[in-house]
Amino acid sequence: MYMAPLLERLRAHLDRARLFPAPGPAVLAVSGGLDSVALLDLMHSVAPERGLLLVVAHADHGIQMESGKVGRMVRRLAATYAVPFELGELNLGPDATETAARRARYAWLTEVQRRHAARYLVTAHHADDQVETILLRVLKGSGPAGLAGMPARGRGGIVRPLLPFSRAELAAYVAERGLGFHDDPANRDPRHLRSWLRVTLLPQLATRLGSNLRADLLRLGRAAAVERRAWDRALELVPELRLQRSAAGFDVARAPLSRYDEALSAALLRAAARRVGLVLGTHRARRLVALADRPSGRRLALGAGWVAEVAFDRLRVYRGSPGAASPVVASRQKGSALFGGFRVEWAPGPAPARLPRSDWTTWIAGSSWEVRAPRPGDRLVPVGGVGRASYPVVARGETILWVPGICRSAADLPRPGTRAVRLHVTECSEPQTDGRA
Repeated sequence: MYMAPLLERLRAHLDRARLFPAPGPAVLAVSGGLDSVALLDLMHSVAPERGLLLVVAHADHGIQMESGKVGRMVRRLAATYAVPFELGELNLGPDATETAARRARYAWLTEVQRRHAARYLVTAHHADDQVETILLRVLKGSGPAGLAGMPARGRGGIVRPLLPFSRAELAAYVAERGLGFHDDPANRDPRHLRSWLRVTLLPQLATRLGSNLRADLLRLGRAAAVERRAWDRALELVPELRLQRSAAGFDVARAPLSRYDEALSAALLRAAARRVGLVLGTHRARRLVALADRPSGRRLALGAGWVAEVAFDRLRVYRGSPGAASPVVASRQKGSALFGGFRVEWAPGPAPARLPRSDWTTWIAGSSWEVRAPRPGDRLVPVGGVGRASYPVVARGETILWVPGICRSAADLPRPGTRAVRLHVTECSEPQTDGRA
């Protein structure tokens, strides 16, 4: 059977999947291994026709003594293609774990992406990597979202254009092109979990279960991805949840969660969490459903800086830590500032005849007010109310003037028509993310 050249099939895949929908800078993560060398050569061929400006980024983890040589090799390779080169010397040391190396690498790559204002961060993950990822998540008991494996497009502009192709196909391409690459012995070291799975477990499973094992695992991943997309679409079919996203997280109406079947509520919350980059396991999702039935003010730590709380009729899930938002002090008559996930704007203006008690706009007589986080002993915040450490409270000294969207005190109310400060608070919109992640 005729098999089109890899470059031709890559072009067809990029067109079909629309992985690069707009032109712009693209950072390529190049380790120097076979896969990433193939990625650089292929992307160098397709970049001009898609308006992509490539930047090669190589992370030297500093785990192996000879790692500096690999960095120099990748630098020469980038020069061959006349592509800008970035080197990150992470100096992790020989005892660094796979997890620590991965986190440090992506933190540095994200910084490179930011400095180059790059729309895309491109990695060389291929079909064999996907098989390993799915099997690892099977062994860890992941739900459908985890079993779906790595998406072709991820949050933060991550793009994985080589997922349809096997390592054997990439190796044949590199050999045909006569490209040099670094063969990292760590990829075959069974002390690393993924390497053990690659060199020991998968071959044994294939011997026992047959050559269709890899195809079967990929089919499992595709089925899980379909289910993940279905639950994401289901959120739009449940308007009574009143899902809202912000820069910090998301919140939903909690009353419907109590009426639904627990499994349904948990699945909807997991889908909502994925939209803001939070991966909720089945156990934590059930705990979140239970929290929705608790009195207002109750909180639940979800790990990795994520917190859930019941605030009146809403269940809020957000990322933040106490005191994370810096106070906003009114040092001039007119201005705006960010407070956590909120934007605060103020300007002089005549006071209206009536001030709504629970609106997101108010008027204040006088100056020297500030926006800060709630403190123990704040009397205006209802008992069991919004305990969120990054929620704005407007105060003058020890006097609480206003909690936006909740209550306005009687202190410093301006007389109608008199000159006052109009203060308006809005939740910031969520940064653009990829819906398929």
